[in-house]
Amino acid sequence: MDRSKFIKTAGALLPLSLLNNKAVLAGRPSNMDQPDKWLSADSKIPPYLQKGDCIGIASPSGHIQYKELLPAINQIKSWGLTFKTGQTIGLKDGTFGGTDQQRAADFQQMLDDPSIKAILCARGGYGAVRIIDQIDFSSLNHHPKWIIGFSDATVFHIHIAHNYHLATLHSKMCNSFPDNWSSATPEQQATINSIRDALMNTKKMSYQSLKNPMNRTGRAEGELIGGNMRTIENLSGTRSALQAAGKILFLEETHEYLYNMDRMLWNLARTDQLRHLKGLIIGAMIRTPQRDPNDEMNKSIYELVMEKVKAYDYPVTFDFPVGHIVENYALKCGVPHRLEVTTVGTTLIES
Repeated sequence: MDRSKFIKTAGALLPLSLLNNKAVLAGRPSNMDQPDKWLSADSKIPPYLQKGDCIGIASPSGHIQYKELLPAINQIKSWGLTFKTGQTIGLKDGTFGGTDQQRAADFQQMLDDPSIKAILCARGGYGAVRIIDQIDFSSLNHHPKWIIGFSDATVFHIHIAHNYHLATLHSKMCNSFPDNWSSATPEQQATINSIRDALMNTKKMSYQSLKNPMNRTGRAEGELIGGNMRTIENLSGTRSALQAAGKILFLEETHEYLYNMDRMLWNLARTDQLRHLKGLIIGAMIRTPQRDPNDEMNKSIYELVMEKVKAYDYPVTFDFPVGHIVENYALKCGVPHRLEVTTVGTTLIES
């Protein structure tokens, strides 16, 4: 994928008059009209944040210094919210933000602290899967709160969806906030503001992307679930495994060889995660070129995806603004959305 081209085009807005025009929808059977045989119990939604509420900032994966949090802290304060930083901020154990025990204890403390209404992962990297079984999430049953992040934080999104049926927020983390807000691009500001809008419920989430000739048109409605494809693959077969049946699945990946992405897609296909979807959203898929061009696959990521889902009739959209890109908008996992893929583009709207 040409990342620069994606960043320029993926988030372009489409006229709502076109998006709402039923005549432009293809005649393919709609999954919205099919029985909800595969729908799981509806997910619970944590309370939305109010001014004065507190966001906890922890580093359950890679290490980060306090000064790197300042752009995020400044925005959190501008929203009328307060913050607490965890003990892992500033710690370093190799690539991690402290030892496994320190990171697990820090995340646990924030889960159990009733004054903290949401937990924002400071950054991604690697490490969440090393501590997921050391954390007791049962307090979410009585005091639900938003868990926020993407990339390695996919571990939390999928684990919580599997075991607690609680909505979470897939979004940028502290290390992705622009250093200088006044000079940030409109795309940077819009993605950060989408976090505020999602957490404080200031408006329903609504995103559009331009058409892709490989898109499969149609309409679908269901809860969102998804995240980083490699991380989802690593959870396969565990008590944190993806359960995508009856849902709209979104996927993103970065800096992987194309054959590795193909292997991840086969894992999803062979574990039946692609069979009973309501819809499929493919975000940024940033590939690493092979050192030897002769080792490259002769198919695009679009073709690799479509060969896995050609037997199904749900809508599929490519180049959606989510992933390791500037236009990484906040998505509410576990919250119902309507997906419409037409011949002129794609829209995803919170129901």
